[in-house]
Amino acid sequence: MKYEEIRKNLEESSDEKYGLFHSKLVPGVSRIMGVRVPEVRKIAKEAAADWEEYLEEAEKKTASECYQEELMVHGMTIGYAKMDRDERIRHLDRFVPRINSWAVCDTCVNTYKFMEKEPDYWYEYLMKYRESREEYEVRFLLTALLSHFVNEDYIDRVLGVSSGIRHEGYYVRMANAWLVQVCYVKYPEKTRHFLEKSTLDDFTHNKAIQKIRESYRVSREEKEELKLLKR
Repeated sequence: MKYEEIRKNLEESSDEKYGLFHSKLVPGVSRIMGVRVPEVRKIAKEAAADWEEYLEEAEKKTASECYQEELMVHGMTIGYAKMDRDERIRHLDRFVPRINSWAVCDTCVNTYKFMEKEPDYWYEYLMKYRESREEYEVRFLLTALLSHFVNEDYIDRVLGVSSGIRHEGYYVRMANAWLVQVCYVKYPEKTRHFLEKSTLDDFTHNKAIQKIRESYRVSREEKEELKLLKR
């Protein structure tokens, strides 16, 4: 499918009012069509059927040239397309540096189910973003971990990564807090112990506790105990 066909499909699915609403949630992003995520996913699945031509064109565009929804289709296509691992690496390496908002990051990462099929390989792949200075590259790492690696085999390593993050970007800190919340819901004892000895910065530490206490899957008693750990 050609890039211009994708843009036309997105334009036809746009909603101006939704675009105005969504633009308030992603400050700093001006090029938003106003296409709801389910429709973006549908279009991305169509692009994935003929991904070679589409991605070749998409990768020639700079992020500043693209609407947010075009970047979403680009990233989602990498997840939906049937391609081998080397091809996926090549396209991910080109896409991740183009991520320019939490919305693009999070919606695309959610489609990367392929990481769960070869977890050891993809976990190591993600680690190259651990020391990145780019805010959304680090957020990409953290959201990929919380989406695909919070399980029995990886929980200790995931908490270790969380503990070592030192990036000061707001969207990194929020993603890290979210990661800790997901870890707590699934592995409360391990994560509580982690929080008791936490080396997280104060904002991330307190935000993680706040997010855990907001979860309906955490008991009232636990919420009160966790409140005592706030700094």
